[in-house]
Amino acid sequence: MLRSLTRAAETHHSWHLKLVPFSSLSHTSRPPKPSTHFKPDPKKSTATPAVAAALYDEQERIRQLAADDKNPSLDVGRNGRPLFTSAPSLSHLSRNDVCTYFKLTKDTLNAVLPEGLPVGMVNEFQDSMRKALLVRQSFLDLRDNFRRVVDPPMWSSNGKGVKVRKQVVLDGPVSCGKSIALAMLVQWAREEGWLVLYVPKGKDWTHGGFFYKHPQTGLWDTPVQAENVLKDFLKYNESYLKELPCQIFDPIVLGEGAGVGWLKDADSLAIPEGTNLYELVKTGIEQTHAAVGVVVRLRKELSLVKDRPVLIAVDQVKAFRSMMHDDMMVGAFSHSTAVGKLRKELPDVPADARVMFPRYSLDEAETVCHYYLRQRLIRREAFSEENWKKIYFLSNGNGTEIRGLVPFMR
Repeated sequence: MLRSLTRAAETHHSWHLKLVPFSSLSHTSRPPKPSTHFKPDPKKSTATPAVAAALYDEQERIRQLAADDKNPSLDVGRNGRPLFTSAPSLSHLSRNDVCTYFKLTKDTLNAVLPEGLPVGMVNEFQDSMRKALLVRQSFLDLRDNFRRVVDPPMWSSNGKGVKVRKQVVLDGPVSCGKSIALAMLVQWAREEGWLVLYVPKGKDWTHGGFFYKHPQTGLWDTPVQAENVLKDFLKYNESYLKELPCQIFDPIVLGEGAGVGWLKDADSLAIPEGTNLYELVKTGIEQTHAAVGVVVRLRKELSLVKDRPVLIAVDQVKAFRSMMHDDMMVGAFSHSTAVGKLRKELPDVPADARVMFPRYSLDEAETVCHYYLRQRLIRREAFSEENWKKIYFLSNGNGTEIRGLVPFMR
């Protein structure tokens, strides 16, 4: 079994969560990674028999899954438990929902995460042909940590002995679910009414665009990336920002514009009293010389918001500014984007900020395999406890590898 699987695989208060600077980022240029998902075009008459067969199999699977949706008796997970949770939102998930799947819709995802989804989530949805995510205790712990920070009285009786972290660095091996957990945290926070700045692909800050060393700060400005951050921030938060007045009116230092050099007649931008945060952000989008300065100012403005919790969450990060303060910070470190290793000791970061995310446990892997059986990634005649356990131990709990191996279960 292990040998055949290996061969097959070889052939196929003031609430703030703040993170990472938007300037002083080092530049690493790497070619784009080619897509690993094959999408045959049924209209091409030159399709080979193998392509035609693959297309037929995919269409047949779609048809079968549509029929399966009418049979709720198939929605059974480990130990005969329901495979899908009945919780209406991420806020309602409890320990009883661990090792079940939470259903999502395309409209919900587009509305609550308009900046885009992490790659791992996209691949999971494509391969399983359903928008649903495993409820893990590690996510509930992350969610409840920030619940306790924001509302300590509510959680004081239920969280005795639980350490609350205001600064969190998510770490763990490749494909352990950090990015998905961070995206779920953002969705939960937005559903709770928080003001959230979410960056699902932090590595874009240091790839492509223009890099200018500012003579006043000595830091590297990235105006194109700063403009994109501001555009993404407006996608969900525009209505909130129009209600929030600016509280800092110091002039914003201008930098070098993307591909156009310096302004000859100005080195700063005045912020008139009465300006709101929406107008501030629009200024950074429309004036390339102000983009980086507006992002830096925005971070300071968000730290002064009092009427709602503020979350800044950045994925795929390797560098942090000082976390030695009372503000909250959260982000996920990526071991899969060739940006280095997260050191055991981080400068200017509290010793207990690191939160390790585990790969799938045996119970989680069993649920995942039942889910892939339900989604017809596994043939029912091949599914057995012996077989899914072999795949679990072969992959060492790596979610991506499990998903890639289960179709070859024999």
